[in-house]
Amino acid sequence: MHTSDILASLRARQNQMVEMLASFVTAESPSADTLLTEGCARIVSQACKDLIGKHPQSLVVQGTTHLLLEFGSPRVLLLGHLDTVWPQGTIERWPFTVDGDRATGPGVFDMKAGLVQCLFALTLLDDLDGIALLVTSDEEPGSHTSRELIEQTARGCVATLVFEPSAEGALKTERKGVSLYELEVTGRASHAGLEPEKGINAAVEMAHQILELERLSNPTLGTTVTPTRASAGTAINVVPSRADIAVDVRVFTSEEQTRVHEAIYGLTPVVDGTSINASGGPNRPPLPASSSKSLFARASALAENLGIAPLRQASVGGASDGNFTAALGVPTLDGLGAVGDGAHAEGEYVEIGAMAERAALAALLVKDLLAITIGTP
Repeated sequence: MHTSDILASLRARQNQMVEMLASFVTAESPSADTLLTEGCARIVSQACKDLIGKHPQSLVVQGTTHLLLEFGSPRVLLLGHLDTVWPQGTIERWPFTVDGDRATGPGVFDMKAGLVQCLFALTLLDDLDGIALLVTSDEEPGSHTSRELIEQTARGCVATLVFEPSAEGALKTERKGVSLYELEVTGRASHAGLEPEKGINAAVEMAHQILELERLSNPTLGTTVTPTRASAGTAINVVPSRADIAVDVRVFTSEEQTRVHEAIYGLTPVVDGTSINASGGPNRPPLPASSSKSLFARASALAENLGIAPLRQASVGGASDGNFTAALGVPTLDGLGAVGDGAHAEGEYVEIGAMAERAALAALLVKDLLAITIGTP
């Protein structure tokens, strides 16, 4: 199909794209509910069959269903996920709704519209040989069952294209790495009224450690170390014998990820008699801008040929499965999914008119990549 016809053909199928999006969103798929995600996976699988004539493999890892569709020996990986942060029943009070150019509903922006765009992009290609499509079901909580599958599929590919939502329309060319930790502080309980001096207060030690954790941040380098969930004690009149702290770390470089990791495991108690036990570590490595540079340049040129608005790029704090593929040395471009806003927030939405544009861009980029060999930038 000629470049000038690609966008027009997709715009003519916009209603079909919206209908598929409605079916994906209505099939709730909270990460923690494997039965619901399996049900949504069946709907996505049938959509693959209806649009491109082939069901993906259904791969169950530790009870979680992932979909893999391969055509020949993969050279380009298309990556996405069907799980959302929204609990079962959300669709009852917040149904999929279209209002003018906006569609809203739980998971519509992050990232079910991206899946629709990806599938419709594939319908524009005369030859699918060399393409792998991987749709996972546990991205939101950290891809614990899918990481190995993602890395196995990406190895040997010349590029990974991630259909996560855009950043206010911009493609995501740099993402922070993520580390997650739990700190357990142990003290000794006693009666808070009769003999508090016999206790060792784990909550007080927790307060010291929270301040120490904050000091590990480095705003100049974009490193954030954020104590999030914290708890201590069992009753109002008992000196706490235990306290727990959850810590979220975001970094742009692997060096910073290592520095913070070593510092957290090296924390020492301030209150005599307390102890600290750290667990956890890096969940996703950083996705550096160098990994996306050449792909963004290609995408920008193709957008110009399509006659759509010039592409913008963004550096973001959130991570995705693209972080894994970039760490393997596979050039990775993220944020090719929906244009809209409100990821993980009540009222997330997508701009329907942009779906055809982004699907057409993705189709041209895949075709371009299959025709060439790119080295790591």
